[in-house]
Amino acid sequence: MFEQDYIMRVIKEMIRAILKLLFSIDTDSPTMELLSEKEQVETTEKLLEMVDGGKINEAENALYELAADGDRSHLAVALLFYSYLNDKEDGFLEANGYSREEIGAGLRALISRYGLNGIADAFLEEL
Repeated sequence: MFEQDYIMRVIKEMIRAILKLLFSIDTDSPTMELLSEKEQVETTEKLLEMVDGGKINEAENALYELAADGDRSHLAVALLFYSYLNDKEDGFLEANGYSREEIGAGLRALISRYGLNGIADAFLEEL
């Protein structure tokens, strides 16, 4: 339990740091309001609906496809996705074949696509 709480806090702080550094947004809980384009909002809503429906791996795969082009606007979608996923209860994640550690690993892999390995390493080194 304590370890899971620690992982949640690390992921939350990493997302917060990236939002502050790249998007000049200082928030503890990112929301759809940080998205500037209608397409981003619609894409994020679809991904979050998939998560709520228990299709976490499928949503993450769709997110990776979206981020393949390296467009930074997709990074904002990814940060919202992982923030939302990180806010889910451990029981929900386990019931849907996912873990808190996978959130950290997925976030690390995705932000590495944007050349942000240093940030990921600084926060997720211990995970």
